[in-house]
Amino acid sequence: MNAEQTIPAANPAPSRDMRGWHSQIADDKAMLRGARDLTKDIAEHRASIYWTDMVGSALLGYGSLAGAILTQSTALAVVLSIVSVLALYRALLFIHEISHFRNGALPGFRGAWNALVGIPMLTPSFMYEQVHTLHHKRTQYGTVEDPEYLPLALMKPWSLPLFVIIAILAPVALLFRFAVLVPLGAIIPPIRRLTWQRASALAINPEFRRRPPEGDLRPRVMLLELGGFIWSWMLIASVFAFGWKPLLFALGVASVVALLNQLRTLVAHLWENEGEAMTVTAQFLDSVNVPPPGVIAEIWAPVGLRYHALHHLMPSMPYHSLPEAHRRLVRELGTESTYHGANHAGMGVLVARIARSTMGGRKG
Repeated sequence: MNAEQTIPAANPAPSRDMRGWHSQIADDKAMLRGARDLTKDIAEHRASIYWTDMVGSALLGYGSLAGAILTQSTALAVVLSIVSVLALYRALLFIHEISHFRNGALPGFRGAWNALVGIPMLTPSFMYEQVHTLHHKRTQYGTVEDPEYLPLALMKPWSLPLFVIIAILAPVALLFRFAVLVPLGAIIPPIRRLTWQRASALAINPEFRRRPPEGDLRPRVMLLELGGFIWSWMLIASVFAFGWKPLLFALGVASVVALLNQLRTLVAHLWENEGEAMTVTAQFLDSVNVPPPGVIAEIWAPVGLRYHALHHLMPSMPYHSLPEAHRRLVRELGTESTYHGANHAGMGVLVARIARSTMGGRKG
């Protein structure tokens, strides 16, 4: 098959002006087969890319944060803080890749990431492991059992700013979790259970209750909880040694990182499903790609997340291979294929679409 031969969509799409249209979409088997067959040779995780990207981003982020704290120039402090936010944001988003690692993938990377990023930012990998994979389960995506889904496009207009702004409080909440709830939970079982069920997952669905950890995650949770507890009290104790400025700067940078990630989450999907089970193709079309030529998306959706819809087709594909996978699918499937239905122009367009929907722009 070449660029002139187009794989058509499996079925005409239902009207996008109607709520619940995604659940009516049948699977486009040609697209799914193409996604599998065209990318077999680029599915290997390249350790040199992962390690260089993650470690370099973390070191740049911490170095810039230290410079922002130490400099006497306000302008330079602002510039360094922005660099720190973007670098630490990129480093933090490797938690998404880790949640998809299969046994044996990149030995040592998870432990190094937790030591360098997860514990220092009080977001260890267990907060996404055995959670994010539920979001990818065929029968759970977009339903009430999905920890990472809310029908935001169908909610009230005030829900969008609240959804975004609440993220600013995340660093303080995480500090409280590890400094207070973890030690209390060690001696009071009901607090331990509540903390695990309600405050141990990067989830946006308020109805989600986390189940006990399974397999090799259990001992890892204990070790990372201990590390988070020790680090949280080191941060608190730093106030007595260095004053409030370093901690407030760090919390400020972490808050902006959380805010940026929440904005990315807001446009990662169209959020138009009302709880019905969906086909893989429907899940793909409810997800978002923001492909080139624009370069800004690489800043607010790094580590492959600008290809979020493509990721839902191939969850185990390493982030560095997604750009090439996208190019191959665009070239081979043709402009009339279902694949192009998930490609969008940018964050502004997507936010406007969701905002219009919350204000009644769609038909019931």
